[in-house]
Amino acid sequence: MLNRRKTARDIAARAVVLKILGRLKNGAVIINENGRRHVCGRPVAGEIIPKLEIKSPQAWSEIAKYGSSGFGAAYMKEWIDCETSDELVTFLRIIVRNLDHIEKVSTFTKKATAPLRAVLSQPVGKQEKRNTDKKNILAHYDLGNEIFSDILDSTMTYSCAIFSTPTEDLQSAQERKLEQICRLLSLTPADHVIEIGTGWGGFAIYAASKYGCKVTTTTISDAQFQYAKDKVRQNNLEDLVTVLNTDYRDIKGVYDKLVSIEMIEAVDWRLYNTFFSKCSSLIKEDGIAVLQAIVIADQIFERAKYTEDFIKKYIFPGSTIPSITALLDAVTVASDLRLFSLYDIGASYTLTLKKWRQNIELKQDTVISEKFNAEMFRLFVFYFCYCEAGFAERRISDIQAVFTKPAFRNIT
Repeated sequence: MLNRRKTARDIAARAVVLKILGRLKNGAVIINENGRRHVCGRPVAGEIIPKLEIKSPQAWSEIAKYGSSGFGAAYMKEWIDCETSDELVTFLRIIVRNLDHIEKVSTFTKKATAPLRAVLSQPVGKQEKRNTDKKNILAHYDLGNEIFSDILDSTMTYSCAIFSTPTEDLQSAQERKLEQICRLLSLTPADHVIEIGTGWGGFAIYAASKYGCKVTTTTISDAQFQYAKDKVRQNNLEDLVTVLNTDYRDIKGVYDKLVSIEMIEAVDWRLYNTFFSKCSSLIKEDGIAVLQAIVIADQIFERAKYTEDFIKKYIFPGSTIPSITALLDAVTVASDLRLFSLYDIGASYTLTLKKWRQNIELKQDTVISEKFNAEMFRLFVFYFCYCEAGFAERRISDIQAVFTKPAFRNIT
């Protein structure tokens, strides 16, 4: 009886998902299942029609019930597949491109439209507390430094690079990004910079090495903390760089300048005021702060902040992608910081993610281990594809925003 119910549920879910895919207007996809071929949507000239293989009927129910997180889970479990990850990116781009139309014209309930909501799924729970923040960070960043060293370049920079050309290597593009941040901060040897979100120490080491400034940097990832301390020692920068394993809310002191590179996404949206109030209190009255952040369109933010998609469920629990307006509103309400300049570097994230995906695929044999099994490998491939599609379709982007304190007058 249970199997019969399961089969009936999968059949019903198939009908719902295929019905919604049939609403695609800008792009087409092919769904193959047991020799049956479903062509959905309208092809776009010059764009390949990606093919998705359904390997288990359970995929239909997973996608219909859980939307983007269900799609990711089905891929992770090999219930669905594409011939290549490039083809998966194209498939996801078409879905993302059509989201607004599908949501507008659909006559189904919210549950029925969930399969194609790349930013919508289940409600997020109550406000994250500090111990939960720590747990969420450990869930991703403490998977193992070895895994990330296979994915990232030698700077171990886990954020958007800035490419000058599509053929440029990842390390050069990451160093260009770090250099741009240093210039936006107008760093000098006299500066003491506070960094919120150490990563693996890439910025702190670069800034101290190239500009001779002091950097105090903080993380709540145990693995990153130890890695960064070791790298600082290996680079003989212990007199310039101090690595803390401390929540940013507990940092003491006043610094010349502040930087935070793609850490704000880990902050619950209810705590944006707290974040910017703390940032403002950490820098001098003529100080500068540079924030690099992934951002979502303002029109989507109000829905996205209450919902759980694939990223929130499987990659960064407790995260929120802010909108530019949400960030500026919080800055205005909770601090005396003033926006000085803002640069959109989102176009480079598409290529950054593609490089990371190519790296992990090239290192598949060495990455897969007892701690990071085949399912985790496929989860990360989907994660990179999913994000690449979002950036390529401009559903999300990445910015570098410069904020100044009231006594700031000019950048030299």
